[in-house]
Amino acid sequence: MENFSLKGLSAPATILIDKWGMPHIRAQNIYDAFFVQGFNAVRDRLWQIDLWRKRGLGLLAADFGPGYLMQDRAARLFLYRGDIQSEWAAYGKDAESICTAFASGINSGIDQIEQGRLPLPPEFMELNTKPARWKPDDVVRIRTHCLSRNANSELARATIHRLADPEIDLLRAPLKPKVPESEWINSSNVSLPVDALAVYELATAPVIFCEERMSACLGDAFLWNSVDSQNRVQRGVKSMEGSNNWAISGTKTKTGRAIMASDPHRLHSAPSLRYMVHLSAPGMNIIGAGEPSSPGIIAGHNGTASFSLTIFCADQEDVIVYNTLPNDHTRYVYADKEEYIQTLTEIFAVKGYTDQKLELSFTRHGPVVFQDKKNHFAVAIRTVFTDPGTSPYMATLKTMRAKSMSEFQRASQTWGAPSVNLIYSDVSGDICWQPAAYIPRRTGWRGLMPVNGSGAFEWDGYLTAADLPAIENPACGFVYSANEMNLPADWDHDNHPVGYEWFEDGRAGRIADIISRGLASSILGSCELQTDTFSSFARRFLNLFQDKTCSPAFKLFTGWDGCSEQTSAASLLFEVWLSSHLQPALMHRIAPNEDLRKLLVPGDISIILEILEGKRPSLEAHCGLSEETKRQKFLQETLQDAWVDVRKRFGNNPSQWRWGDLHQGYFDHSLTPVKTGFDVGPFSKGGANSSVMLANYNKEDYIVRVGASVRMVIDVGKWDNSVWINAPGQSGVPGSIHYDDLAPLWARGEYVPMLYSEVAINEFSQQKINLYPA
Repeated sequence: MENFSLKGLSAPATILIDKWGMPHIRAQNIYDAFFVQGFNAVRDRLWQIDLWRKRGLGLLAADFGPGYLMQDRAARLFLYRGDIQSEWAAYGKDAESICTAFASGINSGIDQIEQGRLPLPPEFMELNTKPARWKPDDVVRIRTHCLSRNANSELARATIHRLADPEIDLLRAPLKPKVPESEWINSSNVSLPVDALAVYELATAPVIFCEERMSACLGDAFLWNSVDSQNRVQRGVKSMEGSNNWAISGTKTKTGRAIMASDPHRLHSAPSLRYMVHLSAPGMNIIGAGEPSSPGIIAGHNGTASFSLTIFCADQEDVIVYNTLPNDHTRYVYADKEEYIQTLTEIFAVKGYTDQKLELSFTRHGPVVFQDKKNHFAVAIRTVFTDPGTSPYMATLKTMRAKSMSEFQRASQTWGAPSVNLIYSDVSGDICWQPAAYIPRRTGWRGLMPVNGSGAFEWDGYLTAADLPAIENPACGFVYSANEMNLPADWDHDNHPVGYEWFEDGRAGRIADIISRGLASSILGSCELQTDTFSSFARRFLNLFQDKTCSPAFKLFTGWDGCSEQTSAASLLFEVWLSSHLQPALMHRIAPNEDLRKLLVPGDISIILEILEGKRPSLEAHCGLSEETKRQKFLQETLQDAWVDVRKRFGNNPSQWRWGDLHQGYFDHSLTPVKTGFDVGPFSKGGANSSVMLANYNKEDYIVRVGASVRMVIDVGKWDNSVWINAPGQSGVPGSIHYDDLAPLWARGEYVPMLYSEVAINEFSQQKINLYPA
């Protein structure tokens, strides 16, 4: 048992930590509960939240040197700079008080470290840095860790349209619904370079450490200004994150109680992006997953209602191109008048050097990320993040405490970002689907290409959850989402465009099919659906072969059910064929120009499949596969190449092949390039890029880097039956027993109990921390 006296705590509180690392916080009032949540974040995740704060506020160079200066500048371009009271008001009347308590708890935890009562995480010692104290508005001003769309896609589309037929761009990002050709007239006529958004990518990139970057001198600071294909900051050169969730009405379950399932997909890392926590105080008893740098939770339950979210693929940003004056690059034309690009000079502390002054530029639409003075144009990002109410997930301070469907939907109306599918269920039997976001109202254009900033392409306020469709207590008995295009068939996309780039990867159809057949109607059944490895694409690809005896390779698929289990030899051959042979070969055919091909790879699997099924005549002609005989020859040759490839890698005996020997889960730590021992893995892993259990990989190494590190299945009303997993573990402190204890369970698709009642918590608690007011 540990005891702490904490400045800022108003009454005694406790933290009970169960055998799986879940902290159960008990406080005597709501604000103390959030205070203790902040203190507990220091205990378990201090290095992580400190790094996030410094990254988001643009303070990295002070700790790590000139190699981080450009990332600092980029981050500050996207800080919220509006009225802070309007910001607080968007999240509820007590949001400021909650964040004040949370920040105070963090600072109190840092006090304990300085007093020697808590250990300093080893990363600080390794890099010789110290944790910083927080202000309440630090929690909400940072925007750059939010999932957003679709500025980068706009630039890529404009470049592809310049190099090739617009239809080829569908191999990069299919559009649903179909967009008329007249849309492309709205595009800016300025030919933007491929690195025009490098500053924006830099602002949203995670922090990566390497010896070269950390030892950079001030003169080299400007070279660390771009991001590679895996979103890592690099020197001088230039993914799939979605989710599944569903709620099944008690009328369709075995127990008569509703089931809520949630498994958000994000980049894997050590520690995990998410953190499971239980907060209880008079008037509040919530449990679930959140981000350790923010108060509250984003998915879980409150003892009456359960809730979860996935990304709803709305378009919340635009690339704006300005014609600057030939004789003055600080001015541009807007509505037939001249306006100045506003410039701020900010001071950046840099380790080992005097403070540096750098300029940040803004137009009426947003931060300037690129300027070509020779050719007289500038590029800015217009994004919802400049407006109040768009701090990522902060609207959960209202939604997580809602105890009726109507209250939940009202609370969602001020949900700004990210754009989400909210799923809800409660003990009264209500379930609903409610998309929520601030979505720009665009009139006469759809936001799919960079546009001119002269005033013709403006936003007319926002669509909010109040304007978006919802599904309440449907007759089918369930609601679900998997990032698919789920707007109603009669939605007016022309007058109310929401988004056109969705994840049409088969997950949504599989989820609906399994639930409708009653196979997810228990906690176990929903767990099995979350870890389902079936791909409908696999069957469609194999059905393309007219000659089923064309090669020994194809015979391996005999009897295969299309599930990418880690023990499957057929999965190994299929995924290597698809990712390392078929897709690259087709992309070389359709885009022999390497500059074009770089923008398209790996190629959208649904469009590739339609080409090979003979459903895309124009694209078939582009790649020389218009004739069925040629398509068959292409299929057989690429499969034979894959067969040879796998035999070289794994031997001549297919009975010994295993998908999981190649496809492995891994959690890397930001310090891995400079310090070994902090990363976790690898683990043999099933699933693939289009299974409900998303286990997304690149063909370069087949390492699983994106998927569901946290999963929950909730028994609505009998809460102790609920289960969860969070890999690699709850703790972010290397050496802690909870740093990587859940990773092997996660890799096997297993879960642990989500304890809620005092009786269950007390039975499985293994550590108690008593907290007292100082």
